[in-house]
Amino acid sequence: MVWTSPCQTGAMSGGLRIVPANQASWADVERVFSTPGDPRRCWCQWFKTDTNQWSNNTVAQRRELLRDQTAAGQPEAGASSGLIALLDDEPVGWVAVEPRASYQRLRRSRLVWQGRDEDKDDPEVWAITCFVVRPEHRGSGIMRAMAAAAAEYARDQGASAVEGYARVPGDGVSAYALYVGTPEAFLTAGFAEVARPSATRVVLRREF
Repeated sequence: MVWTSPCQTGAMSGGLRIVPANQASWADVERVFSTPGDPRRCWCQWFKTDTNQWSNNTVAQRRELLRDQTAAGQPEAGASSGLIALLDDEPVGWVAVEPRASYQRLRRSRLVWQGRDEDKDDPEVWAITCFVVRPEHRGSGIMRAMAAAAAEYARDQGASAVEGYARVPGDGVSAYALYVGTPEAFLTAGFAEVARPSATRVVLRREF
């Protein structure tokens, strides 16, 4: 399955193609995660592991974990742990989306569950936990396009709902902290706010 979206800046006059990571190459995934800062240290393992696992794993081990989770370069695989955005075949972004129960750290997050009473292990509820957009392509609508594509991917995989855990941009919130997405990105993709556990954190959800 492939999602396309028109680019929203004159500098990028083509269209985005967003595909499950198993339909992209591992080199494409690596290209996105070569982004300076947290991406090349984390390899999207923060939400997948508990504190002990995170501390004990090396960067190289996290990289290999992501390689296994994405099944990159294996189009015959039934699913992947995220999607890759390509602009004219150049990898420019990543979004992580899986069943919510796949993310160990989400299950223990006070902010995620504050004021909410539901089954944490419901396999039909999915979650979008991480975005990476290469610096030279930020501000062009790629995050919004990936949020929409991730929701459609979750629905195609049988999800009854998908959630996001956005940070509100503003004073005291670093650009790096926005890797979980912004409220605008999710609202544009048809999500609705279901909880606001802090001044800078918003839980959003889209029902199918």
